[in-house]
Amino acid sequence: MADQVLTDERKSTCAYLAESRDVIQSAMDDEGFLVSLEASVDVIAQSLAAGGKLLTCGNGGSAGDAQHIAGEFISRLNYDRAPAAAIALTVDTSVITAVGNDYGYDKVFERQVLGLGRPGDVLLAISTSGRSPSILKAMDAGREKGLIVIGLTGRTGGSMPEKSDIIVHAPSDSTPLIQQVHIMAAHIVCGLVEERLFPRPATT
Repeated sequence: MADQVLTDERKSTCAYLAESRDVIQSAMDDEGFLVSLEASVDVIAQSLAAGGKLLTCGNGGSAGDAQHIAGEFISRLNYDRAPAAAIALTVDTSVITAVGNDYGYDKVFERQVLGLGRPGDVLLAISTSGRSPSILKAMDAGREKGLIVIGLTGRTGGSMPEKSDIIVHAPSDSTPLIQQVHIMAAHIVCGLVEERLFPRPATT
């Protein structure tokens, strides 16, 4: 019985890895996905170079991704370099609970974008479904304030495409697989921005 359980678990593991591989291959084969990453690199690099900043937000697992991404920009991804200005709007519990209590949870990111965002900044909004009210309101606030809005979402994207300057569709309808593509895409974008703004010292 124990051997059968292990065999079934191994099959499940391999099946999930195969699904992950197939989604990544789909992303590699999707010209729109690749173009959206290139456009994201351009606008983030231009904003940071001009003294702007990157704001990130998401709920649940996407909140973790938002913090992860901001951390890579502020700290480093591939090598030592100067910090790049990035703020995750998911980390200030006093702000989140105050806004949630006083105005409603759907405004927890909107209020921060309105208060912290400046024209030319970039908002990276993450929602696997594209239907999270707090994310959609943040995107509206970003457009109102003159930020460049990048949306990270799933295959359909809900209402996010119409609210985005750039939309990145992970080619999947599975939340875990979408999240995997999101963090992969963010690492690609961060790494390319890093190379563009902070070139590695020439080696002899």
